[in-house]
Amino acid sequence: MLTTIIYLFILFIVNLALLILGLVINKRSYTDREKNSPFECGFDPSIHTRAPFSMRFFLLAVIFLIFDVEIILLMPLTMNIMNSNTHWPLTSAVLFLIILLMGLFHEWNQGSLNWMK
Repeated sequence: MLTTIIYLFILFIVNLALLILGLVINKRSYTDREKNSPFECGFDPSIHTRAPFSMRFFLLAVIFLIFDVEIILLMPLTMNIMNSNTHWPLTSAVLFLIILLMGLFHEWNQGSLNWMK
C-alpha cells in the first residue's frame, strides 16, 4: 500500500513538472507574431483572408469519406462469412454492397464525381 502511494506521488510530481515545462515552452510561442497569423498555403493572409474554396472539392471529399467508412464497415463481415454456418452474413454483405453500388451510381448520374465540369 505504501509503495502504491509513493508511486502515485512520484507520478504526480513528474506530471506536474511536465505541465510546468510545457507552459514555460509554450509561453515563448505566444509572443511570435507569425505563429498567431493564419497560414493559407503560402499566400499573404492580409490580402485574401476569406477567399472561397472549391465546393466541388468539398463535396468529393465528403463522398469519399462516406464510401470509405462504408468499406471499413465491410471488413469485419469477411470473418463472419468464414466462421458462420448460415448464409446470413453473406446475404447481408451482398445487400450492403448493392446499396453501396446504388449510391455510387446515383452520385455518378448526378455528376458529383465529375471533377472537370
